[in-house]
Amino acid sequence: MAVVVDPGIVTSDVVRGSLTDTKRDVKGLVFQGVLLLCLIFPLLVLITLLARVISQALPVFQDRGTDFLTSNLASDPTQAGVWQGLVGSFAIAVACIALAFPVGIGAAVYLEEYARPNRLTRFIQLNIRNLAGVPSVVFGILGLIIFVQALDPLTGGKSVVAAGLTMSVLVLPIVIITTVEALSAVPRGLREAGYGVGATRWEVTKDHVLPYAAPGILTGTILALARALGEAAPLILIGAVSGLFSVPSTASVIDKVQGPFTAMPYVIYNWAQLPQKEFKEELASAAILVLLFVVLLANSVAILLRNHYEKKRG
Repeated sequence: MAVVVDPGIVTSDVVRGSLTDTKRDVKGLVFQGVLLLCLIFPLLVLITLLARVISQALPVFQDRGTDFLTSNLASDPTQAGVWQGLVGSFAIAVACIALAFPVGIGAAVYLEEYARPNRLTRFIQLNIRNLAGVPSVVFGILGLIIFVQALDPLTGGKSVVAAGLTMSVLVLPIVIITTVEALSAVPRGLREAGYGVGATRWEVTKDHVLPYAAPGILTGTILALARALGEAAPLILIGAVSGLFSVPSTASVIDKVQGPFTAMPYVIYNWAQLPQKEFKEELASAAILVLLFVVLLANSVAILLRNHYEKKRG
């Protein structure tokens, strides 16, 4: 029996019912339920973890307010703060933005727009994808051997410079892969239209391909930055400071970047290992919230920029 459908009220449910002869799709409903459970379970875990962290961190912010953010590391839990960790994480983020992002985006543009699709290109892309899956501790060993020991006269050894270089190498494969995917999603017709009006490859790439792919590139780079801000294993090998340290206010910029450093992930890791309840629970949870806020702030900036480029693209 044919099903008469009003063209004015055609929906996906109506079309599906017409094609399946209104039979109940039991297997489809079961599969949909499994997918829903796969979504709900990680959300419940995330909500549980956030609730625990927030409940333990609130007393710190209620008692100390912004003093927790502006205080340095200390052995007294009532005076310890995360300022030095924030400075170290900010320096690492700047290094990633200055080094990994331009190099990664440039490499991706070459591989996608300029390199010939031969065996060498495919071999390079395969190795880049393999590097993206290498554990971060391996990059920490690489940073220890090259940036801390071999390049000690330039980096100052166990310094924020070495940490920034190591984290840049860590996120470089991710930046390349996400940028390549964003560039490959650009319609081929957009390039052909540019070539059709006499534009060079550089002009097509600069004026058409990169602006169209900018939202995807921004998303990938911010995800890479979030990973760099949250990694602790490389910092342990490079030599981030877990105890008290200070840098003289009269020190030059070079002395500061080549001096002792720490970062938020390592501060959290170290406090979570201490026997005192104040450090292990309250201060560690408060530091986790601060790091989450920093990552969310970076993601918010990326979303705003992505929306801006999407409006221009539209």
